[in-house]
Amino acid sequence: MPGIDKLPIEETLEDSPQTRSLLGVFEEDAAAISNYINQLFQAMHRIYDAQNELSAATHLTSKLLKEFEKQRFPLGGDDEVMSSTLQQFAKVIDELSSCHAVLSTQLADAMMFPITQFKERDLKEILTLKEVFQIASNDHDAAITRYSRLSKRRENEKIKAEVTEDVYTSRKKQHQTMMHYFCALNTLQYKKKIAMLEPLLGYMQAQISFFKMGSENLNEQLEEFLTNIGTSVQNVRREMECEVETMQQTIEDLEVASDPLYLPDPDTTKFPVHRNLTRKAGYLNARNKTGLVSSSWERQFYFTQGGNLMSQARGDVAGGLVMDIDNCSVMAVDCEDRRYCFQITSFDGKKSSILQAESKKDYEEWICTINNISKQIYLSENPEEIAARVNQSALEAVTPSPSFQQRHESMRPTVLSRPPTARTSSTGSLGSESAALSALSLDSLVAPDTPIQFDIISPVSEDQPGQAKTSGQSGRRTNPFGESGGSKSETEDSILHQLFIVRFLGSMEVKYDESPDVVYETMRQILAARAIHNIFRMTESHLLVTCDCLKLIDPQTQVTRLRFPLPNVVLYATHQENKRLFGFVLRTSGGRVDSRQTSVCYIFESNNEGEKICDSVGLAKQIAFHAELDLEEQSRLIAASSRSNQSSGEGQFVVLSSSQSEDSDLGEDGKKKRESEA
Repeated sequence: MPGIDKLPIEETLEDSPQTRSLLGVFEEDAAAISNYINQLFQAMHRIYDAQNELSAATHLTSKLLKEFEKQRFPLGGDDEVMSSTLQQFAKVIDELSSCHAVLSTQLADAMMFPITQFKERDLKEILTLKEVFQIASNDHDAAITRYSRLSKRRENEKIKAEVTEDVYTSRKKQHQTMMHYFCALNTLQYKKKIAMLEPLLGYMQAQISFFKMGSENLNEQLEEFLTNIGTSVQNVRREMECEVETMQQTIEDLEVASDPLYLPDPDTTKFPVHRNLTRKAGYLNARNKTGLVSSSWERQFYFTQGGNLMSQARGDVAGGLVMDIDNCSVMAVDCEDRRYCFQITSFDGKKSSILQAESKKDYEEWICTINNISKQIYLSENPEEIAARVNQSALEAVTPSPSFQQRHESMRPTVLSRPPTARTSSTGSLGSESAALSALSLDSLVAPDTPIQFDIISPVSEDQPGQAKTSGQSGRRTNPFGESGGSKSETEDSILHQLFIVRFLGSMEVKYDESPDVVYETMRQILAARAIHNIFRMTESHLLVTCDCLKLIDPQTQVTRLRFPLPNVVLYATHQENKRLFGFVLRTSGGRVDSRQTSVCYIFESNNEGEKICDSVGLAKQIAFHAELDLEEQSRLIAASSRSNQSSGEGQFVVLSSSQSEDSDLGEDGKKKRESEA
């Protein structure tokens, strides 16, 4: 007989929509089997109850057997051996339809007992397990929903422990119930053959033994056929017993191995994060906006397919496209007091989605996987090897120095010291191999052991190089369009006002500021350090470009975070391949320790507008340059006019002096008289 279709017990813990769809097929098959067995049982019961109607009942049985090949079983419907076997039985039963009824005791023992056991015990067991599984699945969904609503800021340890224990218990119950339910459905595929073949075999043997008509109706060829069927039934039974034993052992092994996985947030030390993945699937909570300030969360099954992010709800046959994640950006976000949230933004910045992972492990794996896919690593022949090679190159490019741990402990969590760089080439985690620096070495670009700043530190809390505080500047709200209420903004007189949305990646001091290679090298080192130290959070700001300065403005409060004087911006460039990355070098007159001149390179990510920002900065510098030339010309004209009018001014001074001397001679009375005359 052909192979038996089986449900994968190993995939019960994942509980994916594909597994649920396959389970629905098996449940539909069980319903069809139950329907067919009930008809067969009724036919055989007529044989047992009414000996007078034996001929009619036998004919109905034969008819049902002939209609087996017309039945639409979802599983095993093309079993030609089974169909031919039942057709042969139908033929024999037609020949025996004119015979007397079999003794009731023989029919009860050989025919009615097996099919009754299958109908009353096996089929009812399937229905019972189905109800228990449905209850366990609903309890698990409710527990997961309560767990997802746990607050991150105001945690109640007692409530958290209760919810975690509830998730553990419900998930374990669902997993165990689902495994036993799958085992029963798989066993049903064997039992349905036995339940149909064994009663027929007993019926035929009872007919042979009772009527002693073997010499007339049952020839040797039919006896051989019956013997073969009996042997097949025994083989199927032995195969079923072996399979049941194997499935029971698999269930025991999976229960032991899956016990730590019942926790919603497993320990990452025991289950390490896989950072080289290019494919991932699992359940995530998706945020859906329902109003201006309100939103709802929906739990769905998400998976990656090539360069696309797909989602699939329970009961759906196939998944739907969520977003194209080629060249996308992904970052961690704080959203509605929920943990493990991250945001995916499309390459053009027009579409974004906020998702919540169940555990920290899934949270980091999803971010790493989407980062790998955004670099189009999945298009290669061995994507995981290339992803591992990229991560390894990042490790080699950024190797922690011996004092890194001590320096990291003494600094703020957002400030990490840059490890020394491998002096081989400028390839790194930017996703492309840039050309080697021909005229400049890496040491001439970036000073060794230079700390990397990953967060924006406003001048209120810490002075940045070149960020001299002016009176009234700190904490002042800035209108990016130059419209202020009472006081005149310092950028109101500027001709150019352009606003861009940017995300700050990091900054570091550089030793050279006359070649775009220093910007490319700084991009490589900052992105490599972010990848090594798992820093995914980025601060989003508005970059305002004017003819006087560059400003980083908080998008919520409109407070100026940083101000960069435009004359100090000596170099700016965008990445050669990834046009979302751009940076500029700020030259300052003094550092923190001495008065030497320093240069700091700032790196940002934009919504595919890097070249536009650089063009805007270049236009602002041109306007400022021409304005400076006009100012110098005006100063020169004013100086020339002053020199030409100097002689006439001296004559007026002499006349005034004589008048003043006359006033002094007149005295007080003379002054009063002159005033009255005037």
